[in-house]
Amino acid sequence: MPVPLRGPLRAPLRADSYRIADAAAAGPALLQPDRFTPAKRRQLGAPGLRTFLAIADRWGWTEAERLLVLGSPGRSTYFAWVAKARDGQDLTLPVDVLLRISAVLGIHKALMILFGSEPAALDWLTGPHDGPSFGGQPPMALVTNGTMDGPMLVRRYLDAARGGVFGPPGPMDEAAAPYGDDDIVIV
Repeated sequence: MPVPLRGPLRAPLRADSYRIADAAAAGPALLQPDRFTPAKRRQLGAPGLRTFLAIADRWGWTEAERLLVLGSPGRSTYFAWVAKARDGQDLTLPVDVLLRISAVLGIHKALMILFGSEPAALDWLTGPHDGPSFGGQPPMALVTNGTMDGPMLVRRYLDAARGGVFGPPGPMDEAAAPYGDDDIVIV
């Protein structure tokens, strides 16, 4: 028997008034349910960390910056990870560390696609930026600020630029003429 409710809720809630969606009817899973299993993390750990270290070397990061980007693990933990990765041993990293490494790898990839050279990419990454996401500071400051949001913001910005949403200003922007009425074609 339904229980009467008092106050602004006049009608009682009934269990049969809510439909629980069948998992099969919901469609295919967008993410693999086993993506964070220890076996997957072990498979990605050592290669991911070796690649991260190579990028960190190219970008000139200090030990403190590397620790911040990885989420501030203890120094002994970090050096144990590095030793295992360099020796080709199995390494099961925490999910958040793998996500941080993924962000750095994505930033590096996007920079190479957009700029085509390491020096030009580093100039963009280390120079001040006028974009509203950066507040005048270099994107590198966000990457190394110790939060998960910093590297992800830079990665999303670069991914959007790669996708043509916008891009870092360059010589093409200075030479480009604004569109006029004759440029708009409706088919």
